[in-house]
Amino acid sequence: MTKKENPKLFGLLGKNIEYSFSRNYFSKKFSNQNLANHSYVNFDLPFLEGFEKILNNEPHLCGLNVTIPYKKKVIPFLDRISEESKAIGAVNTIVWDKEGKTVGHNTDHVGFKKALTEKIESIPKKALILGTGGASSAVQYALKSFNCEATFVSRTAKINQLTYDKLDCKVIANTQLIINTTPLGTFPNINEAPSIPYELLNPNHFLFDLIYNPSETLFMKKAKSQGSQTINGYQMLVYQAEKSWELWNE
Repeated sequence: MTKKENPKLFGLLGKNIEYSFSRNYFSKKFSNQNLANHSYVNFDLPFLEGFEKILNNEPHLCGLNVTIPYKKKVIPFLDRISEESKAIGAVNTIVWDKEGKTVGHNTDHVGFKKALTEKIESIPKKALILGTGGASSAVQYALKSFNCEATFVSRTAKINQLTYDKLDCKVIANTQLIINTTPLGTFPNINEAPSIPYELLNPNHFLFDLIYNPSETLFMKKAKSQGSQTINGYQMLVYQAEKSWELWNE
């Protein structure tokens, strides 16, 4: 008689995440690998205080992904975080160690690096990162490994941070790589896009949109109309998800 394996639960922690990539991706993965005792669910929380209830009520929980808006906010709830997560200041993967302690990791930077280097042979020396959330920090961390100087762009003026109205001819001409880490343009709000001077783009520019739904955002369409190269966030998501899976199985 075959011994029945204990159930293993994985999930995504976030807010308004019904659209999420992760649940479909891992559910299909479990099915393809005949992992009948594995399941993946969304933990859609309006407030992060509900996270402690999940920890207390889900004894079979083995791993979590974390998405907007909790990548930074979840850190105080964890027992410890990896050195990379400390440097980035954000967590997108949670692992339970052998002692049952929660450990925060960041796999976004792994996914971004791999997706970017598949498309660009030579990484530019300067980049603009649109947005200042958890994903933006992971992108900056990844770019540092290429000696690429990244400048954040936000609606709010801060030291070492530009506002959108400061993106003039000189800034755009000197920056060949532009990464959108904001949610602007995500389905269903497909007619939105970051407010950059698209008319100043040319075929030397490369625009990376971390959004994957729709597969071609308005940000990408506007860039393509100027002859610029573009990529969406799908492959980054696949690579970061596979790194999460690797961590959960260590």
